[in-house]
Amino acid sequence: MTAPEQTTTTTTPAPTVWPCLVFRDARGTADFLVRAFGFELTAMYARDDDPSVIEHAELRWPAGGGIMFGTAGKDGGLPERRTPGTESVYVVCSDPDGLYERATAAGAETIRGMKDEDYGSRGFTVADPEGNYWSFGTYRGQ
Repeated sequence: MTAPEQTTTTTTPAPTVWPCLVFRDARGTADFLVRAFGFELTAMYARDDDPSVIEHAELRWPAGGGIMFGTAGKDGGLPERRTPGTESVYVVCSDPDGLYERATAAGAETIRGMKDEDYGSRGFTVADPEGNYWSFGTYRGQ
């Protein structure tokens, strides 16, 4: 693998849980997640002989946490058993209204618009270009 293409310095606490996703277009979806939601790209390793194949990449969420991902269909292993575009991720945010505007302006498909929940959360769900659901809300868990 080659060195990371982009590295962002961040003061976000190091994640201890990493959801791992696969994308058909890992590079394009990463660009979308950065632009639409505000993730920070911290690592991206492309295959030496085929830069369209991302072997491993990481995005950090500015409030803490992150995801790992790579290109689907890259020659065996655990990711080969998963279908791209079927994931659902919940992310805590402090300004769901502002994030919803940002996400929809970047082309995210609304699955569930802004909603106040009975349990005190405010949030929404959108889909990325590959069909994965991203829910953002103020609920931090118990």
